[in-house]
Amino acid sequence: MRSMAATRRFIGAFAFLLALGWAGHAHAQLGVGTTWLRTDANGKGIILRVEACCNGGLRFIWQIPPMGGVPAYTMTVDSLMNGAEVPALIGGKSSGQTTVIKRIDDHHYSAIVKMNGQLLGTSNGTVSADNKTMTVDSVYGIGSQAQKTIETWVRK
Repeated sequence: MRSMAATRRFIGAFAFLLALGWAGHAHAQLGVGTTWLRTDANGKGIILRVEACCNGGLRFIWQIPPMGGVPAYTMTVDSLMNGAEVPALIGGKSSGQTTVIKRIDDHHYSAIVKMNGQLLGTSNGTVSADNKTMTVDSVYGIGSQAQKTIETWVRK
């Protein structure tokens, strides 16, 4: 079963992945109206939908299935993809988590995730050349407490 900390790490990395597709050429990679499915063992079954929002930005909507004793829930992040810190909402309410997302180029993105103002983790994402898969490398925690994760996503 998955712990709440693991679920938060997953959400943070997931939020990062969603944010990857919302600036300039990134629309071609992730695309408004697309759906992504997470396939790695730690996040299998998580679904991400990408929608247009907020004056040219993107809305990422994660459908998180029940995990580790935590019931299913929905997380939403609206981002202009300009590096501004934005809140993550769970069930439409503030979760205390914020995300800063920056597009590096058409296929590479970086993100910083905070919880209640404290650094939670960093992520670097890569969308494949054929726009069918996405890999996100994340580090959550600090120093000896740091945990690395690799997420895999496929476009539905």
